[in-house]
Amino acid sequence: MAGRIAFQGELGAYSHQACQQSRPDFEAVPSTTFEEVVDKVGRGEVDLGMLAVENSTYGRVADVHSLLPRAGLHIVDEAFVRVHVNLLGVKGAKLEDVREAHGHVVILPQCALFLKKHGIKGKVSSDNARAAREVAEAGDKAKAALASELAAEIYGLEVLARHIEDHANNTTRFLVMSREADLTRRGAGKMITTFTFRVRNIPAALYKALGGFATNGINMTKLESYMVGGTFTATEFYADIEGHPEDSNVALALEELAYFTSEVRILGVYPADRERGQDQA
Repeated sequence: MAGRIAFQGELGAYSHQACQQSRPDFEAVPSTTFEEVVDKVGRGEVDLGMLAVENSTYGRVADVHSLLPRAGLHIVDEAFVRVHVNLLGVKGAKLEDVREAHGHVVILPQCALFLKKHGIKGKVSSDNARAAREVAEAGDKAKAALASELAAEIYGLEVLARHIEDHANNTTRFLVMSREADLTRRGAGKMITTFTFRVRNIPAALYKALGGFATNGINMTKLESYMVGGTFTATEFYADIEGHPEDSNVALALEELAYFTSEVRILGVYPADRERGQDQA
């Protein structure tokens, strides 16, 4: 193994799939929470961390964007994983045997049409891979899990129905986190720069802060805000742009941004995944 990479969830989770896709030569290490992933990387227990940040159907993953700035880690890569939802049952079970489908609260609405069509009741589980493990342990043909084919392989389940998600382009974006920053240009395609900033308390501060990106022809692919410090007046912004900080137009835009903000922090510079712009929202 080249190294170890931590992910949130149990073995067979979609985050585990992301690890296999992005770092196939790394040992994947399951973790209970996103915070635990960050802690393992920070303490040196693992080399990298895999964090889900947004889904094309469900939207952003709660709390992760606010976790990133205070994690003390750096984004070194991104990965887009096509989320195929499968109905997994015990050996010998058939689709018509299933009365309950267990899955995470996020995954259940993504296959609501299939479940309704087949008269299957959705049951909430804390983790899709955990649901697969528990279905395997129960050995009940009436119970199934909504999970990946990887989970079926790990827990010895049969795929009773493949790709039952309602939306054909269901994709999750993941970020690969490291203790060390890597600002080098790498890969054959575009570079992505992710940063956070806080604007000064002056009129039109956000408009002025972002003006440099427009005038310098920079594509901003993400801009989100969230409250900090438990108040309604302190706001931090999280942004992704196409380009490298050493590009002349990016450097000019970041210089203008710094003038109108009280804090700018670059979280990572990394190659754009080849799936960027194809399936995700």
